[in-house]
Amino acid sequence: MSERKTYEVLAEAFRREGTETCFALLGDANMNWATALARLGTRMIYLRHEHCAVASAMAYARKTGEVGVATVTCGPGLTQILTALPAAVRARVPLVIFAGEAPLKAAWYNQEIDQAPFIRAAGATYHPLHHPPRMAEAIRDAFLEARTMSRPVVVGVPFDLQGRVWEGPAALPPPSIGLVPAVGPMPPHPDDVAKAADLIGSARRIVVMAGMGAVAAGAGPSCRRLAERCDGLLATTLPARGLFHDDPFSIGIAGGFSSEAARDLLGEADLVIGVGTILAHHNAEGGKLFPRAHVLQIDVEPLAVSQGRIAAHSHIRADARLGVDALAAAIEPRTPQWRSDETIRLIRETPIDPQPFPPEPGLHDPRDVVAALEANLPDDWEMVNSSGHCSFYFAHMPSRPQERFLTIREFGAIGNGISFAMGVAAARPGSTVVLFDGDGSLMMHVQEIETIRRHGMNILICILNDGAYGSEIHKLRSEGLSDEGAVFGRPDFAAIAKGFGIGGATVGDLADLPGLVGEFRAKGGAAVWDFRISDKVMSPVIRKAHPPGRHG
Repeated sequence: MSERKTYEVLAEAFRREGTETCFALLGDANMNWATALARLGTRMIYLRHEHCAVASAMAYARKTGEVGVATVTCGPGLTQILTALPAAVRARVPLVIFAGEAPLKAAWYNQEIDQAPFIRAAGATYHPLHHPPRMAEAIRDAFLEARTMSRPVVVGVPFDLQGRVWEGPAALPPPSIGLVPAVGPMPPHPDDVAKAADLIGSARRIVVMAGMGAVAAGAGPSCRRLAERCDGLLATTLPARGLFHDDPFSIGIAGGFSSEAARDLLGEADLVIGVGTILAHHNAEGGKLFPRAHVLQIDVEPLAVSQGRIAAHSHIRADARLGVDALAAAIEPRTPQWRSDETIRLIRETPIDPQPFPPEPGLHDPRDVVAALEANLPDDWEMVNSSGHCSFYFAHMPSRPQERFLTIREFGAIGNGISFAMGVAAARPGSTVVLFDGDGSLMMHVQEIETIRRHGMNILICILNDGAYGSEIHKLRSEGLSDEGAVFGRPDFAAIAKGFGIGGATVGDLADLPGLVGEFRAKGGAAVWDFRISDKVMSPVIRKAHPPGRHG
C-alpha cells in the first residue's frame, strides 16, 4: 500500500462507486488519475471539449439511473464546463466530476484559478480535496451527495498531491450505495387525500399532468387509472414527453411546446393535477396555458411558488405513485363525458401546428421532415432531442415513448445535442441513437463527430438546416431588426461528415427516407443527414412570444 500513488487510490475510490464509464478530456491535472481509472476497467470516452464531457455524462446518468462521471483538468479545463453545469443542476442530474487543481507547491502556475466560486455560482457543489488522508472518504461523500441530492458535485484535487505516495488509510471506505438511506416511498396523509378528493368532486374538466418524478416513481399506470376514474385527460411535462404516448386521451406536452389541441383542452381545465413535477414556468406558459385551473401538486417536495410564480394551490406530500393510487382509490368513478370519441378525434386529427406557410422550392417544411422521420425510423431506436427552434417539431413524434426519447433543456442552451447523443450511446451500447438537432447547435461542437467515429458509436444525426440560428432570426425579424447577425449560410453537413470519416447525405426528397433508413440499419456506424429547410416556417413557441410583423 505504501508504494501506491494517491491518484491510484483516488481512481480505486471512483471504481468502488461503480464507475463503469467516464467521459474525459485529459490535461496535466487529471491525466494520471484518468489513466489509473482506465487500468481498473472503466470505459473511458475521450472527448474533444470539456463541456461535451459533462453534457455526455448528464445524458448517461439520465438514461442509466446511475451517477454520471466526467473529468477535466484545472483552470481552463474547468471553466469550459460552466454551461453544462446549470443545466445539470436544474434537471437534477447526479454527477461527480473529477477536476484537477493547480499544484499547491507552485508559487505561480499559468492555469491556476480559484475554481470553487465558478462551480458554486452555477449551483453545483465544489469540494477541494487538500488533505490526502481524507481524500478517499471525501470522494465517497461526493457520490453520496450526488445520489441523495440529485445534483452535480465537483471534486478538485491539486495534481502535486495526486502524485504523492499514498499515506492515508490502508482500507478504502465502503461505497456510498450502501449508505443511501434504505427507506420506502412516502405515502400520503389521509387528510390530504380527502381534501384532494373533494377538489376532484367539484371539478368538471381535469387534467393529470406527469413530470419526471412520476417517471422515476413508475407512476405512469397510476396516472392513467386516476384520469380514467375522474373522466380526465393526460399530459406530461416536456422532459417526460411520451409517457402516455399510446393513450388516446393523452394531449401530449403541457407547456410552451403544447400542440394546438392541447392548448384548447388545457384552456378548458378547471383542475390540473401535477404529479412529480416542479410546475416550471414554461410548463404552464407563465400561467397562460390553463388560467382557469386550480392546481393540485402531488410530490415529495411540494411547492407553492416555483420559478417566480404561484404554481400550485393545493398539495399532497407523497411519492408520486402512492399519492396517485391513494387519490384514485378515494374517488368514485365518473361516467365518461370529456373522455369521448369527439375528444379522441380532436387530439388525433388536429395538426400539431396548423399554421400555413407557403412552400419554398428546394427547401423542406420542417414539419414534413419530422413527419417523414416519425413514419420511417424504427421503433426500437433511441431518440435524442436537442434545444433551439427545431426542437419543438421533433418533440411531437407521437409514437415515441418516454423511455426511448431524451430531452434535457432546463438551461435553454443549444449546442448540447451531440453530447447528449454520445451519452445515450454510451448508456445503450447495443442500440442505434438518433439525434435531432439544428445546424447552429451542431456547429457549436461539430468536432465531436470525430469522437463518435473514434469510439465506434452508432449515431445518426438528423439536422434541420435553415442556415441560421433559428430562434434568433425569427425574433430579430419580429422586432423589425436586421437578421444579419444570425444568418450564416447552409453548411454542407454531408461533406463535413465524410471529412470526419462517417456517412453523410443531403436529403432532397423525403421519399428517399425508407431506402436511407434501410441502408443505415444494415450498415450501422454513424452518419449525418442534412435536411435543408425553409427559414420562413416559424414554430408556435416563437409566434406566440414574438408575433411576426408587430413592429413593421
